[in-house]
Amino acid sequence: MLGLAEWVFLVLSTTQFILGMLGNGFIELVNGSSWFKNKRISLSDFIITNLALSRIVVLWVLLVDGVLMVFYSKVRDEGIVMQIIDIFWTFTNHLSIWLATCLSVLYCLKIASFSHPTFLWLKWRVSRVVVWMLLGALLLSCGSAISLIREFKIYSVFCGIIGTGNVTEHIRKKRSEYGLIHVLGTLWNLPPLIVSLASYVLLILSLRRHVRQMRQNGTSSRDPSTEAHKRAIKIILSFLFFFLFYFLAFVITTSGHILPGTKMVKMTGEIITMFYPAGHSFILILGNNKLKQMFVEMLWCKPGHLKSGSKGSFSP
Repeated sequence: MLGLAEWVFLVLSTTQFILGMLGNGFIELVNGSSWFKNKRISLSDFIITNLALSRIVVLWVLLVDGVLMVFYSKVRDEGIVMQIIDIFWTFTNHLSIWLATCLSVLYCLKIASFSHPTFLWLKWRVSRVVVWMLLGALLLSCGSAISLIREFKIYSVFCGIIGTGNVTEHIRKKRSEYGLIHVLGTLWNLPPLIVSLASYVLLILSLRRHVRQMRQNGTSSRDPSTEAHKRAIKIILSFLFFFLFYFLAFVITTSGHILPGTKMVKMTGEIITMFYPAGHSFILILGNNKLKQMFVEMLWCKPGHLKSGSKGSFSP
């Protein structure tokens, strides 16, 4: 029989799953239909669309993992089920984070303004730079998932040994080492975090420089460039904010492989983890003119439609 903690966990997980599916599904529907209708899509919309798709998969993986944790904990922690969940989780998790990072870099290069030769070189080749980043993100995500295979083999061999005494103790140590590998796997998240933070800092510096120039010229600082800076900064800052909670939840969840009696810790970590792919989708909607317009029209039941070639606020 389920206790109060399990029921609370299921209710919160299901609620966040539904909200996340609505937000990310809305992005997929709007951008996907626009792409199909116009036979073209901007680079920013392409990244946002794939980001929403990856987060939909992440939410499904987290929901399945949560249900197994509550109802079939032994099945979840042993054998092929755990390995499948870990592979899907690792790949989609890192792909989602890198896609958000690519979006931050795109906003930074298109909006920020600096006279440094390196920045100008990147700015002139922004599409090529971001496309190569996307390819690199796919390869790094595959690499992070493939890196688990060797650990799966070691874990499966020792879990298949039946014995007592020192053998059992040896298996227990290997199980702890396997969990430690998961904790060390958080290092894969440091590069995108550093890149996103650098993009945020560059946008802040560019905005200050732009506002200072506008004041010196005696013109209003509320021009399109200033507003674009502010919107991009809000989106990147929200990503960093959600990501820090996500990173904390990831550490909490993976520590469940090491700490004794940590079912409650795992459930808490998983609830916090779902908050990122569910909540950040609505930040992306509100930060994009096209998505925001369609979202408002949907809430007020207005029969609106996009004109051919309509683009988001940060589209090329």
